[in-house]
Amino acid sequence: MGEANMRAAWEARSREGQAALMKRIADRLGRPTPTSPPPHPFRGAPDYWREVELPFEERIERFMANWRAVGGHACRLATLEEAGGFIRDFCRETGASNVILQDQEALHRLGLDRAEPALNLSVWNTAERPPDELLSLSASADVGIAAADYAVAYTGTVVVRSSPTQGRSVSLLPKVFIAVIPAHAVKTRLGEVLAALEAHRVGRDLPAGIHFISGPSRSADIENDLTIGVHGPGIVYALVVDAL
Repeated sequence: MGEANMRAAWEARSREGQAALMKRIADRLGRPTPTSPPPHPFRGAPDYWREVELPFEERIERFMANWRAVGGHACRLATLEEAGGFIRDFCRETGASNVILQDQEALHRLGLDRAEPALNLSVWNTAERPPDELLSLSASADVGIAAADYAVAYTGTVVVRSSPTQGRSVSLLPKVFIAVIPAHAVKTRLGEVLAALEAHRVGRDLPAGIHFISGPSRSADIENDLTIGVHGPGIVYALVVDAL
């Protein structure tokens, strides 16, 4: 039997199996077996949901509450100077020394080079260091820091895009991940963020990686035995900064 004939036979058997399954379900429900897809008059979010927008302060409060609800830590700070002080204090108190941050202007203003004891700082920029070296630095880092592009109030989600100066490994590999979030970047709904990203896609400016982060890394086996931090940072902070 030729390859094309084998594929046709497999597809026929698969369709027969699907039809038998649908008939079994319909019989148990006492309904006729469907022969065509059901009508689908509505697609996407309903119109009323597209118009929902929380007030500025409520957006931030809702985001921080939902981020905490999934196991993250959240803090609101007035300036990048305060955010830098928070991170320096965190590293001193926890003994963290190896820190990697994305090469973003806001993060350079955190003043992490003023930490005491001094931090071993690395900056993700593939124009200055080979990707393999940066990947190794991320894997061995105690803390990874990124300036988030967006945050979503209703889902407690941080959105981070990748680029040659914004390596995805910074948020995926260190033991602790800290997201620095401009207060104005906190949106009410995920749809607002997706619409903005879609605009980049249409303009062929979509990055290689877009990461939606909702709390620390978690994994559960078939018995729902939850483990934190297996496939990524086990501790995550969201620092919402008013003046960025």
